[in-house]
Amino acid sequence: MAAEESDINSAEAENPQGEGAAGPAVPLPTDPIEHRLDELGKLKEQALHAGSPAAIERQHKRGKLTARERLELLLDPGSFVELDMLARHRAHGFGIENTRPLTDGVITGWGTIDGRKVFVFSQDFTVFGGALGEVFAEKIHKVMDLAESVGAPMIGLNDGAGARIQEGVVSLASYGGIFFRNVKASGVVPQISVILGPCAGGAVYSPAMTDFIFMTKGTSHMFITGPDVVKTVTGEDVTQEELGGAMTHASKSGVATFVYDDEQTCLQQVRYLLSFLPSNNLEDAPYFEPEDDPDRRCEGILELIPDAPNKPYDMKKVIAEIVDDGEFLEVQPYWAMNIICGFGRINGHAVGIVGNQPQVLAGCLDIDASEKAGRFVRTCDAFNIPLVTFVDVPGFLPGTDQEYGGIIRHGAKLLYAYCESTVPRVQIITRKGYGGAYVVMNSKSIGADLAFAWPSGEIAVMGPQGAVNIIFRKEIEAAADTEARRGELIAEYTERFANPYSAAERGYVDDVIDPRDTRRVLVRSLEMLRSKKEKLPQRKHGNVPL
Repeated sequence: MAAEESDINSAEAENPQGEGAAGPAVPLPTDPIEHRLDELGKLKEQALHAGSPAAIERQHKRGKLTARERLELLLDPGSFVELDMLARHRAHGFGIENTRPLTDGVITGWGTIDGRKVFVFSQDFTVFGGALGEVFAEKIHKVMDLAESVGAPMIGLNDGAGARIQEGVVSLASYGGIFFRNVKASGVVPQISVILGPCAGGAVYSPAMTDFIFMTKGTSHMFITGPDVVKTVTGEDVTQEELGGAMTHASKSGVATFVYDDEQTCLQQVRYLLSFLPSNNLEDAPYFEPEDDPDRRCEGILELIPDAPNKPYDMKKVIAEIVDDGEFLEVQPYWAMNIICGFGRINGHAVGIVGNQPQVLAGCLDIDASEKAGRFVRTCDAFNIPLVTFVDVPGFLPGTDQEYGGIIRHGAKLLYAYCESTVPRVQIITRKGYGGAYVVMNSKSIGADLAFAWPSGEIAVMGPQGAVNIIFRKEIEAAADTEARRGELIAEYTERFANPYSAAERGYVDDVIDPRDTRRVLVRSLEMLRSKKEKLPQRKHGNVPL
């Protein structure tokens, strides 16, 4: 439970509807119809102000918006249709029956984002501290079922401190209903979690099963057990921010997909993300008429790639040169930075982009990079988003930490994800493509539809120096001048193998292209592949190497 939980089960004592279980007395009618309309108006007004002024003031002092203010920023103006506005809890015990606010601490319904239908729930920390009870969960279950049945994205704005203690096991079972629906809707409609306050204990597992998690710096926290429990059990003294703050999950755990400085920016970026996603798995992502010339040559690319094969460069700059208008929405930019994942557009169509980052760990694949890219590839495949992979990988990261941590198993996740994908897949080899890591990075042998290489591409089992040391070990040892002989052999190996032409001869690369033509090659390739149809063997599901 979060630190703010002291607010939760005090039931926000100032709540204006705490006068009694039935609410305020209503005078007898003189005109039944007028009276009923008047009563309805009063009830809805109460629901709109379910939290007390004091609770709202505390929310604002923490730098947080209210549940309704968030919905106004997220959705198109005037589009929100609320459901279960008049719901109240039906629990008894510990005095909770004396306080029955309308909405029961969560606002649910549907609206539009850029004219496209979405379903939402927004937890209200000003009512019972946003703690989840039976009715609260039933409201969420209802909109989740509707989102899946009509094929629209589901967005959850989370700001609550876990299960409502007064309702006991009912609250825990109610969480189970949310988890079950998360899994049922997975890969069917996009699911987005926005953490805008505390999210603790069992509550964290629903966001963890959604496709994207947004967090805000300083005000949102996620953890299984809070700092007090950690200190009691392990003796570690850690703050909420260190344990489960936005940057902790963005850079260390990889739980947070996106992190922003404030709620306004965060909610605007949720809208932006949806512009790259379809409403469901049977549709394509939105198309935007491009202003960027599809035949534009990428002249700046030649300046980005250094002549020396071991000199780093920024793959993000390469991507920006190629995509429409340089627009690239990077996913998990602070975690596993040796691999880049994100969304861009090529000729107006959304694409998922994966690329090795030579500036970090030389672009090697490690445990975290494999997990990050594997999940991203599966997300794109689930929602019909073509994949473009930029390859500059010297191999998997060596070391006991990686081996003991299960690099074999984790690396297989990325391999599995690419092999399983049926969306259009194009590989661009910019420089190194060595060993098993080359195969894993969307090679032709694991199902890439098209593979292209730049003249700087080097496709081999390993780098020239390592290969020569193994193949010619005895010859080098027997040479009068070992270093001179090693240099000669490395030069011979480099000339023969450290280029893309051997692979092109055998068809593992479909063409070797001028780097400046990469954009126009991708435009034509993806246009050709747009009608691709591929079916997997019939089965219940594959066994991902978790």
